[in-house]
Amino acid sequence: MNLLLLALSLGLAGAFPLEDDKGCQPHSRPWQVHLHGGGVSCSGALINQWWIVTSFVCAPTSFQTVASLGEHDVTAQEGTEQHITVADVIRHSPYRSPLHSLTMVRLASPARFNQYVKPIPLPSSCPRPGEICSVSGWGSTIPNQYEPFQRLKCITVPIVDDMTCMNTFPEYIYWSLGMVCAGQSNTDNCLNDGGSVMVCNGQLQGVQWFRHGCSNPADPSVYTKLCLYNNWINNVMDRYTPFQTTVIPTTKTT
Repeated sequence: MNLLLLALSLGLAGAFPLEDDKGCQPHSRPWQVHLHGGGVSCSGALINQWWIVTSFVCAPTSFQTVASLGEHDVTAQEGTEQHITVADVIRHSPYRSPLHSLTMVRLASPARFNQYVKPIPLPSSCPRPGEICSVSGWGSTIPNQYEPFQRLKCITVPIVDDMTCMNTFPEYIYWSLGMVCAGQSNTDNCLNDGGSVMVCNGQLQGVQWFRHGCSNPADPSVYTKLCLYNNWINNVMDRYTPFQTTVIPTTKTT
């Protein structure tokens, strides 16, 4: 009888997906953005009232993609959301290059900051191997398993040195100095959401590039090394400054 019960329990375990319980504390990542519509469904990071950073493959479509801020459960209206249309989309050039994976997204109207919507600072230095970081996004955190995304997920990962990461690459993927890797054996290094956001010590350090840890849980996942792109990011924001009416103060005369 015990053997029969064991067989049934194993059969049921194989019939149902594993539990994915890496949910973030609701609204603990107020910089997280859900980009959807216009052929994309990805994450990004809000860096000021107008601009979002995401990966190359997550580049949205101007005036077709919506950026949802203040999200936690994307299947429900929680009263905290701001849904803003995407205006400008600037990919890092050269396009289709294996050396870069970065897109800047300008909102059609500015985000309103509150406890649910806040920007994340750009990095002041690069992450070091062994540094512990947080990755957030919508999707499964169980390797090789699809799960319809609903609530924001969070995983904790260590930064991995470049050589260790390169040794896990398949032959068809080239290493780039614009990459940083995080996650290793016995850590949660899979979050199956394009553009997942990596934050280290309160600063934006990466957006997901390759989800290697979702194919092999022993491999690190790859992120864009944002500490190398501060100048490019700031130059884009300077060149594409949104038009705003400036109020000139008047001087009272007597």
